[in-house]
Amino acid sequence: MSDAYLYATARTPFGRFDGALAGVRPDDLAATALTGLLDRAPALDRAAIGDVVWGNANGAGEDNRNVGRMAVLLAGLPVSVPATTVNRLCGSGLDAAVMAARTLESGDADIVVAGGVESMTRAPWVLPKPDRAFPARDVTAVSTTLGWRLVNPAMPKEWTVSLGESNELLQERFSISRERQDAFAARSHRLADAAWDDGFYDDLVLPMDGLTRDEGIRPGTDPGKLAALKPSFRPDGTITAGNASPLSDGASAVLLGTGSAAGRIGLEPVARVAGRGVHAVEPQMFGYAPVEAAAKALRRAGIVWGDVGAVELNEAFAVQSLACVDAWGIDPGIVNTRGGAIALGHPLGASGGRLLGTLAKVLRERRRRWGVAAICIGVGQALAVVLENVTDEVSQG
Repeated sequence: MSDAYLYATARTPFGRFDGALAGVRPDDLAATALTGLLDRAPALDRAAIGDVVWGNANGAGEDNRNVGRMAVLLAGLPVSVPATTVNRLCGSGLDAAVMAARTLESGDADIVVAGGVESMTRAPWVLPKPDRAFPARDVTAVSTTLGWRLVNPAMPKEWTVSLGESNELLQERFSISRERQDAFAARSHRLADAAWDDGFYDDLVLPMDGLTRDEGIRPGTDPGKLAALKPSFRPDGTITAGNASPLSDGASAVLLGTGSAAGRIGLEPVARVAGRGVHAVEPQMFGYAPVEAAAKALRRAGIVWGDVGAVELNEAFAVQSLACVDAWGIDPGIVNTRGGAIALGHPLGASGGRLLGTLAKVLRERRRRWGVAAICIGVGQALAVVLENVTDEVSQG
């Protein structure tokens, strides 16, 4: 068995819904991320890429017909480079990286690209086909932007509540106050804004269509401003537009390879994929699923939380992020130190690649050996990956 290493990452800036990237097709977003990633490995013969694994949660519009393969063709790679598209909803991009790592470990390829894309702005409305010809009744167009649609009536009602209502249920279960949620959200904006000002993201993010910075960051956001927002899902609820991730557009890409592929890639690896875990719970409790997914990944890496120096947890909602951090019993100060999805955005299929790229760089920046990337997934799932910093920038055993 070979080890799987991360060599480079790249992503577009994440645009707000109907924002700067609204006019860009998802397959073009994907091609931009793929091209930008491979530009970072100019010595690599593109024909040597054994596979491309791409994440995408929607697939109902311009991202249909295997958007991973569309990205390969639009990016001008040799037609001999294959590609597949995977869908594990919000975890699609991280799942793509996990699948790429398994491909390397099994010996099926030496170099694989993983990534993901989502244009939530351009997600279409869909019309179900009628159950008979020439129906007289009205037909409703359903938005494919986010959440449940065309639900099977056999599915239990408690499983198909909205994502927001699911997280209000989580809030009730763990008694996580509105004040804690708003403080967590304000921290996300503050740290993301500072990270951009510090230049942290300059070599991770590719400018696109005039957008040079993640569009959702709101400098100056504080808990007081967030406290003035009305609840979004219940009249007396705690979840608002300010303490949840926004609808977003963007793409990310990750170059992975075996250790022996370094010469052909022309780069030295920056991290090893040391462990991974997938876990499932009741669909309405999806926000809490990263707790056990991360535990599985840590066990497979042979480490414990005390060894971990950095965590990138996708902030779908502040409440679920806090529930996970509380359950892990870790120092909140090591979580999302360069901002999270509440500020940066959450283009579903693209978020996994963002987490890995940020985590690998934070590990180098903090000179720590072990890090965890985790993401909750609608319909009751979660994924987690443990990275090991393999650069010289490690001060921890």
